[in-house]
Amino acid sequence: MQRFVKSWLGLAATTATLALGTGQAFAQKEVIFGLQCDRTGPTANVGTVLCPGYQDYIALVNSKGGVEGHKIKVIEIDNEYKVPPAIEAHERFKKEGALLEALYGTPQTAALNKKLEEDKILGTSPGFGTASAADGKRYPYTFPIAASYWSQAGAAVAFAKEKLGGNLKGKKIAYVYYDNPAGKEALPILEDLAKDEGFEMRTFAVPAPGLEMGAQVLDITGRFKPDFVITHLFGRAPSVSIKELKGKGFPLSKVVALVWGSSEADIIAAGGMGMAEGYNTIQFAGVGKDFPVIKDIEAMYKAQGKQPPKEMDSTVLYNRGVLIAALHVEALRNAIKAKGGATPTSEEVKKGMESIKGFTLGGLVPPMEITPADHEGGGWVEIWTVKGGKLERTKAWFQGYRPVIQKHLAAEASKS
Repeated sequence: MQRFVKSWLGLAATTATLALGTGQAFAQKEVIFGLQCDRTGPTANVGTVLCPGYQDYIALVNSKGGVEGHKIKVIEIDNEYKVPPAIEAHERFKKEGALLEALYGTPQTAALNKKLEEDKILGTSPGFGTASAADGKRYPYTFPIAASYWSQAGAAVAFAKEKLGGNLKGKKIAYVYYDNPAGKEALPILEDLAKDEGFEMRTFAVPAPGLEMGAQVLDITGRFKPDFVITHLFGRAPSVSIKELKGKGFPLSKVVALVWGSSEADIIAAGGMGMAEGYNTIQFAGVGKDFPVIKDIEAMYKAQGKQPPKEMDSTVLYNRGVLIAALHVEALRNAIKAKGGATPTSEEVKKGMESIKGFTLGGLVPPMEITPADHEGGGWVEIWTVKGGKLERTKAWFQGYRPVIQKHLAAEASKS
């Protein structure tokens, strides 16, 4: 399989000539973004939707003249959710002069954190990766730019507390997680909150690839009998969890999934929206098509005489790809403006990322503020629930137990 995939944006030339309003011409500049993806590995069901969302947003930006006189060329590489190809991808991006790169996968991000710092190229890990990378002082070139697993765990407990009447003392919460570093990442927060809030937590690990969890669900529903279930699964495992919990009679209204078990595809694979009525999902990007930027992408395709791609219908993952690309573009825009219109370096784009504030893309992006100290942007999430055959927003942007997250970040910093 050819791993290196040339961007389909059609940017064949490195420069182009555009006419200014005065009739004067200038050379169109080009910058390179690196995009890691999984289109053929165990999480391809995510990558094959998220990455087209990224590509489409960049195509939209380029169709409108680029960013401050700069067109963007995307080099996409399929890392197959494996660490060695991810490292190779980074080296390719560095060789090509990429100003930044979109990472893909928690093990891959862990392997690249130090390389990003050594090579002074910022990498983004939205909704995955190392939670402590929210601390920009410890991880100067890694940017979660979305709620980390710690923040997601805090939000899940806050939501469970709200649904259970505002008091968790004496309650039982089950944590069902994919048995790898990503699945385990949330455990310190959950354990801390169990002590603080007085609930009993029991963990249920699901071995890869997560297609069998009947024994775990039987143990949950037959023996533990929790008041609430938090799931942290990905790949094909989320749909299995929905079917198993539903089949054992557990109310899905008392289940909340972290962000990689929260797409339309997960629900459809479990038997459809009707099957998953009441299922709660955590989101770090807006869901649905009712956003100006999504309508602009649809209009771009129609102007080209094409139908919008089917990936746009899987709005949870597609919109996340748009969010990632939009934040990359905003970082570039900030950097170019700070340099008076000149092409920035990767270091300058990093500073541009650390200057993002008040950028919401019509509500698709949460009200984050990225700073040199906070590369996560505050850990904002929404809750979307399956209601009446569709995902419906049931809790707008919020943060869960932010002081607890900050405490853990400070504790991690003290170790270094």
